[in-house]
Amino acid sequence: MRNKLQMAFALAGLFFVAPVQAGDDIEGLARTCYGCHGTNGVSVGQSMPSIAGLSADYLKTVMMEWKSGARASANMTRLISGYSDAEIAGLASYFAKLPWTPQVQKTSKETLAKGKAASDRCESCHGVTGGEPDGDDIPRLNGQWAKYLELELMKYRDEAFQMSHKKMIKNARKLDEGEVNSVAEYFGAQSK
Repeated sequence: MRNKLQMAFALAGLFFVAPVQAGDDIEGLARTCYGCHGTNGVSVGQSMPSIAGLSADYLKTVMMEWKSGARASANMTRLISGYSDAEIAGLASYFAKLPWTPQVQKTSKETLAKGKAASDRCESCHGVTGGEPDGDDIPRLNGQWAKYLELELMKYRDEAFQMSHKKMIKNARKLDEGEVNSVAEYFGAQSK
């Protein structure tokens, strides 16, 4: 009888403590992002973005867009839909506090020149090298994986793909198809 009573109290304790710990443990929740976005949000996969050091406003906005369906992503919409708004805000804040670590990629001088020339319309929001966004709702591009940037630009260019940032849609569609890769490689090659 005494063992059953102890077990009952132990289970009751788990019932009342577990939800509090789950809600307060953003670091534990953030670790679930590491499988795709890399340890501490620094990606090692060329088609997966680094998220550490991006602004909390940007991260929260993008995650809320996936959750609401305003922005398309089969994986992220499925994953983020189970998070509360508070968890999303916590994750955004957690990753924003980590340092931005550019994954600088090499490219040819010719591609750098083409990318620089074609990226002039990007400068007003992202800065000349993509490392100086002019607002908290705009991501850094410098040293982000070029393949990821190319894939994102292609989404913005595709009328059938659901993307919400109207200025990005307009500017991405002004690039010709050959410029998309050059712009992505230009920003991917920037350290600052």
